[in-house]
Amino acid sequence: MKELTDISYVRSLLERHGTRTKKGLGQNFIVNPSVCPRMARACGAQPDGGALEIGCGVGVLTRELSRVAGKVVCVELDASLFPILEETLDGCENVELVQGDVLKVDLDALIAEKFGDMPVAVCANLPYYITTPVLMRLLEYGGRFTALTLMVQKEFAQRLAAKPGSSAYGALTVSAAYRAKTDLLFGVSAGSFMPPPKVDSAVVRLTPYAQPPVEVADEAVFFAVVRAAFGQRRKMLANALGAAFGKERALAALEAAGVPPTVRGETLDVGRFAAIANAMTM
Repeated sequence: MKELTDISYVRSLLERHGTRTKKGLGQNFIVNPSVCPRMARACGAQPDGGALEIGCGVGVLTRELSRVAGKVVCVELDASLFPILEETLDGCENVELVQGDVLKVDLDALIAEKFGDMPVAVCANLPYYITTPVLMRLLEYGGRFTALTLMVQKEFAQRLAAKPGSSAYGALTVSAAYRAKTDLLFGVSAGSFMPPPKVDSAVVRLTPYAQPPVEVADEAVFFAVVRAAFGQRRKMLANALGAAFGKERALAALEAAGVPPTVRGETLDVGRFAAIANAMTM
């Protein structure tokens, strides 16, 4: 349905159904016709598999996913969009809409009920304000998802894909790297949306690991070490960790892990953080 990327048509569609884009829900509908086909192809959904979409908008990405996946399930919070989606998704027999908040929906039950044993890929244009909690929740499912292909704020995407030592590298980078391999796919300008946001976006693909690439004795300690290291990122690691765990414990863990106390957390990869966390649990 080509007109779904026509701004005039989308405006008239919303007006006809008595609704509008809601800033509070982070609604920015895609009107660049090249973006959604590219995302759908990149997500890796298969004819014998499923695609989980978070937030349908007016169904532009949903329609593209219906062409590549055997079944598409979209979790949409805004009930006012459902009459619109019934119209725009007419003929997409393999699409099912679920009204709800993805941060509150029982995803285990949803996946089991809607997809069974199908391989499932996630593909979504995430509202900026819930990007981090949604991403972290999806990553907790490990290898249950074949890939997470997400449109996010450009700066957020750069943080996910950052390398140790770069200014964008931080706690988010390490936490995601523990769960998945990240690939930065392509940028999307602010003008690709209606209404246009104040920042550009980018599409990233995260491929979850069935098992983390490093062995961690206690994940709670691992994530606490990461948070502490970047909570005061300009401080030497001994001081940053000392503030959270106590100076003596921090120095002992760094020595056991073979990490100099004078380095900063932004220089360490996920393996070094795992070594420090494991030393903390000894």
